[in-house]
Amino acid sequence: MITFINSLLYLNVFIYNTIIKTFSADIIITFIILILLLFFSAMISGSEIAFFSLTPLQLNEINISKSKKHSLILSLLKKPKRLLATILISNNFINVSIIILSSFIVNRIFNFENYVILGFILQVFVITSIILLFGEIMPKIYANQFSLKFALIMAKPLSFLCKFFYPFSSLLINSTSIIDKRINKKGHNISMSELSDAIDITSDKDTQEEEKKMLKGIAKFGDIEVREIMKPRLDVVAVDSRINFIDLLKIINDSGYSRIPTYKNNFDNVIGILYIKDLLPHLNKTVDFNWNKLLREVFFVPENKKINDLLKEFQEKKIHMAVIVDEYGGTSGIITLEDIIEEIVGEISDEYDTDDEELNYEKIDEKNYIFNAKISLNDFSKIINVDDSIFDEVKGESDTIAGLIIELEGKIPNKNESVNFQNFVFTILSVDKRRIKKVKLSIND
Repeated sequence: MITFINSLLYLNVFIYNTIIKTFSADIIITFIILILLLFFSAMISGSEIAFFSLTPLQLNEINISKSKKHSLILSLLKKPKRLLATILISNNFINVSIIILSSFIVNRIFNFENYVILGFILQVFVITSIILLFGEIMPKIYANQFSLKFALIMAKPLSFLCKFFYPFSSLLINSTSIIDKRINKKGHNISMSELSDAIDITSDKDTQEEEKKMLKGIAKFGDIEVREIMKPRLDVVAVDSRINFIDLLKIINDSGYSRIPTYKNNFDNVIGILYIKDLLPHLNKTVDFNWNKLLREVFFVPENKKINDLLKEFQEKKIHMAVIVDEYGGTSGIITLEDIIEEIVGEISDEYDTDDEELNYEKIDEKNYIFNAKISLNDFSKIINVDDSIFDEVKGESDTIAGLIIELEGKIPNKNESVNFQNFVFTILSVDKRRIKKVKLSIND
């Protein structure tokens, strides 16, 4: 019994000497301040994500609302540089304070005179890990999930901090603006390849392959010329202005197109576009009916016109087809509104599209394909999932696989001949004296 009482007395003395004496009033107060600072660090770090990840729908909701907090959020977002500068300055002030106070507490509780390395690990790695976990990572994850809620909570505190740190944030903004001007003078263009890679990196597992293709199509949209996606003249269904009405109806019925270019003597002299809907009231007319009076004006565009500019002109003029002309005024082909839209949304099929028109290629396996040689390099690159810029140095003026092979060889190759470029092997399957018709592609590792 006496031994047990002695043990309890010893334990009480130990607790008093190691805990109560150690954790004096100043240590306890400092520890409470440290916890509060860690909380403030978390709130300010989270607000950075919350304010700058508000969706268009949430911003629209804020715009409609007449709440003071919503108005405060809008006023803060109107000056994003000042808001960001205030958040960074506030966070740095708090984190520095946390480090100083935590060092004070650790040095008061523990004696690391004989264990310098252990003291360094505790004060640097442990404290830094606590700041990162509770002051940065966790609040930012939460703020990303509940951005509007978090922004509403932090609107007033940040508004106060913007005023409090105004001189510091102004200094930071002015100094960064000088750097921005220097960078803008030098230029910082991003290539389409880099932008496509960025889309691949930032797309999460829930992003479907079609969505990624659409994003890449939008990224490259302003860089594509009409000749890259036009239908070449050899594949265009066009009619001579001198044919009779019955023969015209037969061509229209066989083609299935809603608009047909009309030429005089040859296709280099296109005089109008025939809209099939304009013929509907005249279907019962005789063979000598003058259908030329129904022709609409032709819209001519050069081969090097960008498709984003052409899309705007299509919208302004309310038309769906243009005739492409080369530098000599000859007709190179045609382009439609559907061709342009397909560059973003992918292939569009209707009830008149046949399998032969729709599929310009056949996939044998992951490394082997059979292509119709007239397929554009733009479409070819999409199918095998490569950036079409890899052909820029060798393709010359060509825009199809056939043109690329002729540029590489300097001639029209014979049947079964192979042409190598990088890790691609093109084998000619079908050819005549005028053009290459079918090509087999093998991709080497």
